Amino acid sequence: VIQRRGSGVNETFTVRKVSGGMGVERVFPLSSPFIESIKVNKSGSVRRARIFYLRERTGKSARIKEKIF
Repeated sequence: VIQRRGSGVNETFTVRKVSGGMGVERVFPLSSPFIESIKVNKSGSVRRARIFYLRERTGKSARIKEKIF
């Protein structure tokens, strides 16, 4: 997830993944009937809320350091 936007019923989140060597982004409404649940697999430590700077990065610089609890 690279961004959360809006509030209430209009809240959306943006997901980015690499598919076939090309970055793909999709926007999902948080209150969508297609989304049953959201599960957190990993939690990382970043300096800002919206991590758009990952779009231009590749390789090791595109990694996010994992937050250890």
